[in-house]
Amino acid sequence: MIWESLGSVALGLALSWAALRSLAGRLPSRRTVFATGALGALFGAYLTHSVLGPGHALATLIGAVLIGAVTLSLLLRPGSRRLSRSAAA
Repeated sequence: MIWESLGSVALGLALSWAALRSLAGRLPSRRTVFATGALGALFGAYLTHSVLGPGHALATLIGAVLIGAVTLSLLLRPGSRRLSRSAAA
């Protein structure tokens, strides 16, 4: 379980780094993004490990990445483009 935890935190940090590189303008501060990615992946590993049980290290890491990505997606702000209203509205 310790290696799964460390691996999930490392994957969460890598996911946060990738999100900051591609969506820097739509995310809050770097510190918040890295903390959210690491904690989201750690929670994902805990949840997946609780559901599947021991002996499923790869599935636990996949679950950690998926839940970490969902947690990071909650930090995204809307884009800067404005929506145009239709004439009927």
